[in-house]
Amino acid sequence: MNTLLQEAKELEQQLIADRRYLHQNPELGFELPITTAYVKKRLGEMGYQIKDICPCGFTATIGDPAGKTILLRADMDALPVKEETDEPFKSENGNMHACGHDTHTAMQLGAAQLLKDHEKELKGQVVLCFQPAEEPIKGAIAMIENGVLEGVDAVFGLHTSIPLKAGSVRLLAGPMLASSDIFKIDIQGKGAHGALPETGIDPVNVASHINIALQTILTREVSALQPVVLTFGSICAGEAANVIPESCQMQGTLRCFDPEIRQFAKQRMEEIIHSTAATFRATATVSYLAETPPTYNDPTFAREMQGYIRQTIGEEDTITEGPRIMGSDDFSYYSDLSTGAMFHIGMGSREEGYTYGLHNPKAVFSEKSLAVGAAVFAACSIEWLRAHRDD
Repeated sequence: MNTLLQEAKELEQQLIADRRYLHQNPELGFELPITTAYVKKRLGEMGYQIKDICPCGFTATIGDPAGKTILLRADMDALPVKEETDEPFKSENGNMHACGHDTHTAMQLGAAQLLKDHEKELKGQVVLCFQPAEEPIKGAIAMIENGVLEGVDAVFGLHTSIPLKAGSVRLLAGPMLASSDIFKIDIQGKGAHGALPETGIDPVNVASHINIALQTILTREVSALQPVVLTFGSICAGEAANVIPESCQMQGTLRCFDPEIRQFAKQRMEEIIHSTAATFRATATVSYLAETPPTYNDPTFAREMQGYIRQTIGEEDTITEGPRIMGSDDFSYYSDLSTGAMFHIGMGSREEGYTYGLHNPKAVFSEKSLAVGAAVFAACSIEWLRAHRDD
């Protein structure tokens, strides 16, 4: 067994304690007072100095400033989901770490301890970045706008994955996660009595045609070899069965991997929405609530990190090929501005009994993966800084 992995396993009880405390106290967005107080306390116990970056976002740095600098990112916020697991440490406050950010934070705390124990081996600096507000896609932007990437040469992030076997690590070169453009369409019609539709302009009818028309972008205007997903999750209009409403609002998300296809699809969406509304004498406006670029793993950096991961956890548990995932993450803002990559860490497969996926109120996560994540973070940082000390 790799030495760092063995050391991480020796920290397992502390990692579990950290994770369970965070899991019992899930908080949302930029409002993370309990979470940040706990993480800062733990870092202080290890001897780290804290630098506040944005509301409930901060860093702790270790190593030699004369060398390169790599940033490790852990997001800390939870979801407004009422937990329905039977875990003895389940949340009771109406929020839940259903996306596993409690495990991300615990693994980065474990990496912080390992790096402290190996501080003399560091041939550069490691910035431990603790980020709020990943779920609303605002935290990375706030951290970057407040200078978190200043002097950073590379970025490395992780995310839990329940479909993956516990303790395995998946790192692909190139596209890793899709973009996510969350949009709103406001359709303005003309209200009327339900018995007299000819006297009004039915915005619900317009919404139905827009929904169908937009799907043709995927099937008729983009190559079948290029994954694109367009989903409407909300269509709201009216309050009475016999009244044609004045307006209708649609909300949805567009996801893809290729930046050019993303730009093309957004352009065609607007054209189709406006022309379809005009066909039925209505008007429509489109606005974007969040726009997250795809997460792209720099191929050279990713392949180098794949080698360090193999050294740490072994060939069998290192996954370097496979399908991309249509989910998204605001880590892409970091990797757009700096060389970087994100990996997925397996938190339990269905064969192992982990049947509920991320964002599900019944989702549970394997704690045996905590030591693996901590070891991978620490080992990759140490080895990358060593390899690039003379660059």
